[in-house]
Amino acid sequence: MGDVLVVETPTAGVALLRLNRPERLNALNHELVGAIEQECSRLSGDTATRAVVITGTGRGFCSGLDVRDFGPGLPSSHSPVAERMQFQERMGALPLAVRSLPQAVIVAVNGPCVGGGFALCLAADVRLCSTAASFGNGAILLGLSGGEMGMSYHLPRIVGTSVAADWMLSGRTVPAEEADRRGLVSQLLEPEELLGRAFELAERMAELPALAVQVTKRALQVNTDASDIGAALELENRNQVLTHATEESAVRRGKWAK
Repeated sequence: MGDVLVVETPTAGVALLRLNRPERLNALNHELVGAIEQECSRLSGDTATRAVVITGTGRGFCSGLDVRDFGPGLPSSHSPVAERMQFQERMGALPLAVRSLPQAVIVAVNGPCVGGGFALCLAADVRLCSTAASFGNGAILLGLSGGEMGMSYHLPRIVGTSVAADWMLSGRTVPAEEADRRGLVSQLLEPEELLGRAFELAERMAELPALAVQVTKRALQVNTDASDIGAALELENRNQVLTHATEESAVRRGKWAK
């Protein structure tokens, strides 16, 4: 993965992924995209890791696609449509890889979070941000669709359709205070408190039964789009029966009963 993505284990059961191109505000280039893909693939089968924290090095979280220095694979204005679609599908798969991780995923947004970086942020389970953070999807300012990399799916479900339309159709920069007020993030923190709080949450989640965390995460994802409460209850009932049958649940229930 080189140095563009630093992977650490700050505590047992917790993985820290640090986007590490600070000179470019951690913009996504060919190497960094590949590193995120590779690490998500590894983590998906890593049963020792129970929670994942994603953040950026330096003063930015991720400034989006590095159009000036992406490396191989970036389509030009003369590229065939099929080549452009192949590139777009690869980029669209990136937030899906984050969303599909079995572990709880927490993003600690330490600075500007734009475009593809915003898409990665939206794909996480829990979003924390520092007062130095800001958010934006400026694709429309370039004459492109703001609906990319899962943005038009995730954002209205998190902040509501009207607020999502405001942000996506204007391409404006959203400050941390507004993001917090609109429910984009679960907590707004001073910069020096951000990672500590992210690790605190990750450690708490990592101590819980892995299956319970995994099926709760999936229920939240699936039931956001449930056709009705009956469909939601069907999934919840199945998950509750599955987790009730585990030995770890029996032990924990036994402790509570005493």
